[in-house]
Amino acid sequence: MRLPLSPSAFPRHSARAFFRSWLPVSAPLLLVLAILAVGFCGDETALIPYFKAHRQAHPWLRHGLELITDLFNPLFYGVFLWLLIKAWRERRPGLRRFVLAWIAMQLLVSLLLVRVTKSIIGRPRPDADGLFQSMTNHGSHHSLPSGHTTEAATTCTALAARVGRWIPSLGFGCMLALLGFSRIYLGWHHPSDVFFGWALGGVAGFGVHLFSAKD
Repeated sequence: MRLPLSPSAFPRHSARAFFRSWLPVSAPLLLVLAILAVGFCGDETALIPYFKAHRQAHPWLRHGLELITDLFNPLFYGVFLWLLIKAWRERRPGLRRFVLAWIAMQLLVSLLLVRVTKSIIGRPRPDADGLFQSMTNHGSHHSLPSGHTTEAATTCTALAARVGRWIPSLGFGCMLALLGFSRIYLGWHHPSDVFFGWALGGVAGFGVHLFSAKD
């Protein structure tokens, strides 16, 4: 896979084209986070007992969001596998570069960088007791950033930029918002964890956009 390394290798419109897709794919999740921040006056700890009680009172919603949080990213593995097969069969090098760039960014950012950051920061999850425990391998203190959100944001941002149309980008954004909300509702992450997961995923998605080209 040849990656353009010089600034002149990137089209001048590349960043503008990306950000036209980035806005609708990001807006729904940012709106959800803003509503939670305003509704709870910026107090993330107040969310913990509220959503815990809500989960107990509405098990059907909890089960539905558990399915979303567990299946969201694996379903897109299948999508990208199909895209890779399609690129190979139809001899589309641009599509192949897109899939390979996505794989590379998921490994570098969503897997490696997120895991290292989680361990270094050591933020307790909403249901965990205690303070920050830096340089820990204990999963109960791997809250920041949200790995699920990083992975999903990478995928949705990359796909939105690839499609390049407003309505599909908004659709990907709504899916991303649902995934991000599920991580908060189920008590796995604080809203700020999800925010930083979105930010990292946006950077990774931009990387996919830069290092791939349409056929």
